[in-house]
Amino acid sequence: MLKQFFSFSMIFIFALILAGCEAKNYGNKQTGGALLGGVIGGILGSKAGSGKGKLVTTAIGTAIGIHLGSEIGKSLDKADIAYARRTTNKALESNPSGKISSWTNPDSGNSGTIKPTKTVISSAGQPCREYYQTITVGGRTEKAYGRACRDASGDWRIVN
Repeated sequence: MLKQFFSFSMIFIFALILAGCEAKNYGNKQTGGALLGGVIGGILGSKAGSGKGKLVTTAIGTAIGIHLGSEIGKSLDKADIAYARRTTNKALESNPSGKISSWTNPDSGNSGTIKPTKTVISSAGQPCREYYQTITVGGRTEKAYGRACRDASGDWRIVN
């Protein structure tokens, strides 16, 4: 259960960072990552528990989210995020389901992959793509699953 919760938290934290929440409004990316991670971790923790246990899972989720968001925020630099965004947008727009696209920042050595898996139409009539994604920072690889939808301006936005 904790492993699933950890993985789910990681997905949301990384998705928000890739979506452009790199702490522009918080002063630096590590602090912003920690704040965003704490919020998302707390929300996810509150969904995992029930009764009196809900408070405990919310606190655990917040603590894990703060730690993970801070680590990702300090590990990914602006160039990493730019490589990841560019590759993600191109893959979501053009890749057939199952085709993997990858990126690497030659300066940091960080890298990642994205593989769109399914295209669906949202209730608002917008195209959405489900995907699997990996990111490797400092030799440690994290995996994520999510969904992105094209917004009114034609950009892909992560929705979960």
